[in-house]
Amino acid sequence: MKIFSSSYTFDYSWEEVTTNNWRKYCPWNDKASHVLAVDTLSRHIDADTGILRTERLITCRQNAPQWILTILGGETTSHVYEVSYVDPAAKKVTMCSTNMTWSNLLECRAEKSKTEFKQEARIVAMCGGWQRIRTKIEEASVERFRENAARGREGFEMVLEMSRRLFAEEKEKLQTTGQPLAV
Repeated sequence: MKIFSSSYTFDYSWEEVTTNNWRKYCPWNDKASHVLAVDTLSRHIDADTGILRTERLITCRQNAPQWILTILGGETTSHVYEVSYVDPAAKKVTMCSTNMTWSNLLECRAEKSKTEFKQEARIVAMCGGWQRIRTKIEEASVERFRENAARGREGFEMVLEMSRRLFAEEKEKLQTTGQPLAV
């Protein structure tokens, strides 16, 4: 088993980060061009706690190393199951995503939370007794996860900045003309 862990603080309010979290895979985020589709499977607000629970299926184009694709006979399309919890009272967002592709051979589970963005992934290759191959697959997966995490943070930062700019333009237009921006 290999562990990936990182921490990053976005210089945006919790409300901005939480709102734009749903836009992180938008078409103009060039850091998310590998995402082919995002389907919301369910969404529910708990009446007692006010926590929003959302399940999504994310379809991606994989960029796994060719040697892994050759060994495992992998596809270039992968699916990720994501469950998120938005707790407005505690101002906390928790997201758990699990790679469903190759789930019988490789388990990758990632968790993310808060405006202080913490990310952790536990990667386990389940290739029987082939320790050298298992270690190589885990190491390659951690490195790929690290690269994708950095690209994801950059893309999300861009989404946050674009949203802040659009909000400022909208506010200015309303103040000067009394009319909202035409979108």
